[in-house]
Amino acid sequence: MMPITTTYLEMFAPPHRKIPPPATGIEVRHVSPASVPFYRAIYDAVGGRWNWTSRKRLTDEALAAILDDPRVEIHELLVRGVSAGFAEFDGRVPGEIELKQFGLRPEFIGQGLGRYFLNQMIHTAFSRGIRRFWLHTCTEDHPGALPNYLQAGFAIYREETHD
Repeated sequence: MMPITTTYLEMFAPPHRKIPPPATGIEVRHVSPASVPFYRAIYDAVGGRWNWTSRKRLTDEALAAILDDPRVEIHELLVRGVSAGFAEFDGRVPGEIELKQFGLRPEFIGQGLGRYFLNQMIHTAFSRGIRRFWLHTCTEDHPGALPNYLQAGFAIYREETHD
């Protein structure tokens, strides 16, 4: 088994510019509250290829408790009405939001949508009055994830490698 490196990134203010959508018919929708079946479907569609498992291990009841918390937000990226990706904010620690999940469905990767969606999520997070927005990614995620986060203005503050 190859060692996995997890990289932790953070930012303390949003970038000054907003990125325009790469095409027409793109919108970001706040899904509130997100149902367990909706969440599981989009989580699998986005994260299945990258071996996302953290939410799969939760019972429906445990996942519902997270999704029902008003400090947890689900945002869905839509392209001409079709679900293209999602982001999960965890704002349960005062003053900060963790970008717990972020990604696109495989068929929407490579169109500039990830860069746009991330920029939208950064501005949305800071509109909540937070001081810190942070996330982690790992070497099992899409190879463009870390460069996208760095280009968006996040800075690395920790790396861990484990088997």
